Amino acid sequence: MEILKSLLDFLLHLDRYLDLWANEYGVLLYAILFLIVFTETGLIVMPLLPGDSLLFAAGALAARPTNELSVWAIIPLLIGAALLGDNVNYFVGKFLGSQIKSRERILFFKREYIAETEKFYAKYGGRTVIIARFIPIVRTIAPFVAGAGSMTYGTYIKFCIMGAVLWVTSISLLGYFFGNISFVQKNFELVVFGIVGLSVLPIVFEFIKKRSSK
Repeated sequence: MEILKSLLDFLLHLDRYLDLWANEYGVLLYAILFLIVFTETGLIVMPLLPGDSLLFAAGALAARPTNELSVWAIIPLLIGAALLGDNVNYFVGKFLGSQIKSRERILFFKREYIAETEKFYAKYGGRTVIIARFIPIVRTIAPFVAGAGSMTYGTYIKFCIMGAVLWVTSISLLGYFFGNISFVQKNFELVVFGIVGLSVLPIVFEFIKKRSSK
């Protein structure tokens, strides 16, 4: 329970933590950001790490006169972290895919999940990889399932790169241009909830659409 409280405090006050780390670690903060983004996208068991809010807060920190970070260094660095994490996740899924299909489940992945996801990829194509990038938790699971399913690496990596570039660039620049507005600084918790809310809208729309069709 204490771990969950600490994680929630970290998520809601990420701007303060980045300020603290910038003062304490200096340029090593780049390595910390890289590690967090890589872990969230690359390790299937770590989907609850901040992604969107971290990019926003890092962009906001880069815009401050103190210049602890450079947004033009953050963007390519974290695109690289996201791509590296996705590729690790994809190939782990590739390795375990046949085992999942030959058993009922591995960890929390059931054989039916792979089958359903393959249908979803077949219906919506590679753009699913781009959309998934903007949805918390889903962006951690999607590369694994793409590898475990029938999506070829050539198809996957093309959309993976587009998704990583759009995700990191758009949210980092949002933080850079709007993160230091007084209202945003005083209500960072609300901004975090707003970012998460916007991120899960595609899932809500899809759920409503399926319910309506039934």
